Amino acid sequence: MSKTEAIENSLPKRPLSIRLGKYLRPLFNDLIARSSTVSNDPVLDPAIMPWTAMLEKNWKIIRAELDAVLKRRNAIPPLGQISPDHARIAADQRWQSFFLFGYGVKVEENCKQCPQTTALMKRIPRLNSAFFSILGPGCHIPHHIGVTKGLLTSHLGLIVPKDRKNCRFRIGTNMVHWEEGKTILFDETYDHEVWNDTDETRVVLLIQVERPARFPGNIARNIFMEGVKKSAFVKDAQDNMAEWERAHRDVEVALR
Repeated sequence: MSKTEAIENSLPKRPLSIRLGKYLRPLFNDLIARSSTVSNDPVLDPAIMPWTAMLEKNWKIIRAELDAVLKRRNAIPPLGQISPDHARIAADQRWQSFFLFGYGVKVEENCKQCPQTTALMKRIPRLNSAFFSILGPGCHIPHHIGVTKGLLTSHLGLIVPKDRKNCRFRIGTNMVHWEEGKTILFDETYDHEVWNDTDETRVVLLIQVERPARFPGNIARNIFMEGVKKSAFVKDAQDNMAEWERAHRDVEVALR
């Protein structure tokens, strides 16, 4: 048994709503895929989403705000401590996430630290989530698939190790590498895996938007997404994030 399988087997059973969602997911994904108005390939052309060019044009502004955030890196939670449903793939505490928006919910304190980035996010149609995804040196994210075909994900490279070949991302059978100021657009429902086999940190701005789809896939997408937003998948993560922030504020006050 692998380390990740052992972790998964040791976790308490998740609520019925999450288990039901996983059972129904293939049916929803198939309907969304057949109704998609963009490619169903693992990796897509970023140009199909005009806002990617807007972000690339402003990437240095985003990078400057990220640099300020990273000065307090110990205040950024490891994803595995926030989201119970990511525990299997986020056991490596070197994977941290600084959320601006999560499933439509604005993280007010974080957005205040990144006002220009937040303003850019508000210009993205049908935004679902936006956060800085931080991989420390040697970090590995095991293979997994995303929540739903109803979302497309992009990575805007902000900090990329000089040894780019050893900082890589497999999506399906495609092996891709990040580049600072450039976007990768992909479909998370393909099996994917990430390695940072370097001695430097990698950071991307991860954006999720709703996949463009015609009827009836757009209805299936909306129904599934509403279910996800109301489930423990999102609610537990929100509660854990609030608790993390409270605890960290208490520590900072005590140290003053």
